[in-house]
Amino acid sequence: MNPFTFDPEWTTTLTTPFMVNAFLAGLCIAAAAGAVGYFTIARHSTFAAHAIAHIGLPGATGAVLLGLPVAVGLGGFALAGALVIAALGKRASEREIATGTVLAFATGLGLFFARMSSSASQQLQSILFGSILTITDDQIVGFAIFDIVLLVVMAVIYRPLLFSSLDEQVAQAKGVPIGVMNALFMAVLAGVITIAVPAVGTLLIFALVVTPAATATVVTTTPLRAIVASTALCLVSIWGGLVLAAMFPAPPSFVIVTLSTLFWGIAKGVEALRRRG
Repeated sequence: MNPFTFDPEWTTTLTTPFMVNAFLAGLCIAAAAGAVGYFTIARHSTFAAHAIAHIGLPGATGAVLLGLPVAVGLGGFALAGALVIAALGKRASEREIATGTVLAFATGLGLFFARMSSSASQQLQSILFGSILTITDDQIVGFAIFDIVLLVVMAVIYRPLLFSSLDEQVAQAKGVPIGVMNALFMAVLAGVITIAVPAVGTLLIFALVVTPAATATVVTTTPLRAIVASTALCLVSIWGGLVLAAMFPAPPSFVIVTLSTLFWGIAKGVEALRRRG
């Protein structure tokens, strides 16, 4: 179907059960990604966020191979990879090496599992690029429960996590357990990525976890405002992408990523004009 062909029945499409589930999933994903995205940038863990999604790939394909839910395998491997990266890389510079090493092995293992099973190979595209229109009611419930747990955890560790994110050396001198904060944050990041993958896949995860937060840091001046703005931008990208995908039939993940990137580009452009002025 031509993606530029307008669908006159798009309003009807928006009221279908699978679209309603997609909107609800978008709300849950935006809440999670917005809460963690700012810290991902502040802790210089953007590469780790991208890598953890790929590290989950062998878990997802392996789960299909064993007949288990994709989310179980994806989340398990993402969490394990996140904790390994946190353990091997105490500082940001060390994490880059640890992340790259774990990422390379995990990607190769994921492709190996996919070749071993035709069903895993068939699901590989949705794992890589997302399939938000196939979200089920049970997944929505799981997303909502995860969001509640995530927000409670973030409220408890917000101050020490923020302190260690902005100035790790001073935070350590003040008694903040840097190692514990690293492990907790990486575990939380793995969970957020696990629920975001169904929307945009492992390859495009930046569009929800990192790009809205990067845009928010340009247009806001405080961490809390950046978190709120990041959540809003992520939600607008997802919901706007779903609406546009219904109006002009196209893969929702592509439209979501395009909107997220567009907002970032506009913010950077305005910032550049202000500096010149």
